[in-house]
Amino acid sequence: MGVFAPALVAIALTWYNAGSAARDALLGRTLAWSVGWRCYAFAVLFFPLARLLAAAVHRAALGTWPAFAAESLPIMIVATIVSAPVQAGEEIGWRGFLLPRLAARVGLPAASILTGIVWAAWHLPFFVLPGSDKTGQPFPAYLAAVTALSVAMAWLYWRTGGSLLLTMIMHAAVNNLRPVSTPSMSGSPFDVAAPFISWAGVGVMWVAAAWLLVAMRGATLTIEAPSARPGSA
Repeated sequence: MGVFAPALVAIALTWYNAGSAARDALLGRTLAWSVGWRCYAFAVLFFPLARLLAAAVHRAALGTWPAFAAESLPIMIVATIVSAPVQAGEEIGWRGFLLPRLAARVGLPAASILTGIVWAAWHLPFFVLPGSDKTGQPFPAYLAAVTALSVAMAWLYWRTGGSLLLTMIMHAAVNNLRPVSTPSMSGSPFDVAAPFISWAGVGVMWVAAAWLLVAMRGATLTIEAPSARPGSA
C-alpha cells in the first residue's frame, strides 16, 4: 500500500472530480513512449552520472575514491527494467496528479520543488522505523537530494509532454542504477551530518537542477481532463 497509495488516491480523485475520461487519460500517460531518444537517455543516465561526478568531487576533495557498488552493471540494468512498471504507484500520484495542479497555482519551477518535498516526506517513516535500509540515515541530505531529483523529473515530464512512462523509468534508475555506495550511519534521522559523498551528490544534482529551473520558467503543464462534474470539489 505504501508503494501504490499515491497512485490509488490520484486515480480516485481524478475519477471523482472529472470522470472516467480524465482517469483514463491519466493512466494513459504511463504508456506514453513516443518521445525522443535523448529523453530516454536523460531518464536513465541523470542519476548515475550525478553519482559518478560526486565520486570525482570526493576524490578531488578528500584524495580517495568512495566505495563503489558491489552489484554488477547487468544486475542494476535488469533491476531497473523489472522495477520500472512498479514506479507507477508513485509517479501517477507525484508527477501525474500533484505536479500539474501545483504548477497551475505557483508555476512549474516552484511546483517541482514542492512536489519533491512532499515526495521526500512520504518516505520519512523509513528513517524512523527500525529495520529499514534508511533507519538511522540523515533525512536532511535525502530531502535535498530528492528535491533536486524532483526538479529534474518535472523537467523531463514537461519536455515529454506528460509521459509518466519516462518518469517511471527515471524513478527506477534512481533506485537501482547506483554506481557509488553511501556509507551506512546509525545516528538521528534529523542530523544534518552525512557522508561527504551524500552532500557531494546533492551539490552536483542541484547544479543541474538550477539550470533546469531556469529552463522551466514560464512553462505550463496541461492536465488532460474534461471539465469537472457538476457539484464536484
